[in-house]
Amino acid sequence: MSDITERLDHLKKTIQEDDFLQGKGLSNEVNIRMFCYSPKDEMAVRSFAERLENEQLKCNVQIVDLYETFLSICEDMDILEGIPEMEQDDGKEFLEEQLTNTIDAKVFSEKIISNFSSDKDLLMITGVGKVFPFMRVHALLNALQEDMNDKPIVVLYPGTFDGHYVKLFNQLKSNEYYRAFNMI
Repeated sequence: MSDITERLDHLKKTIQEDDFLQGKGLSNEVNIRMFCYSPKDEMAVRSFAERLENEQLKCNVQIVDLYETFLSICEDMDILEGIPEMEQDDGKEFLEEQLTNTIDAKVFSEKIISNFSSDKDLLMITGVGKVFPFMRVHALLNALQEDMNDKPIVVLYPGTFDGHYVKLFNQLKSNEYYRAFNMI
C-alpha cells in the first residue's frame, strides 16, 4: 500500500476501530503509533488532517499541530513578537538555542495536555517537521506518555520509523524512540 491516499483512507478506518482505541494487541505497551510518510506527501497529509477535524467519525479526534502549539506557547510567554528581532540581532543559532532551552518537551507536553479535551478518544499530532529543530518528536512522546497513557496517540510523521529510531525527512540523524508502533 504505497499510495498516500490509500494509506490515509486506511488510517481513517483504523483509528475508528475499538481494538485500536483500546490498544489491543500491544502487549501492555503505550498506545503510541507512527504514521510515517514521504515528506513529498506533506500537503496531502495536511489536507487529510484538516478534513478529518470536520468529519463525523466513530471516535472523537483531537488534532494538535505542533507549530500552532509552539506559537501559542510563545504567545503565553509574551516572546512571540520579539523573536524576529532576536534572530536579527543575535543570529539564528542563538535564537535556536534560547528557544530550545526555554520551550522543551515538557513545556510542549503540558500545553498539549492542558488543551486536550476529556471527550476526545484520540490525540493526533501533526506539524512535526514544522517545529524542527525546536522540538523533536521522540522527546515529546517521552514527555506525553506519562500523562496520556490512557488515550491513543497517532503521530503523522514525515520520515521513517523502523521500530527503534525515528528519522525526520528520511535524511536527518536518527533519534531513538522504541515505545511507538508503526501504523500502516
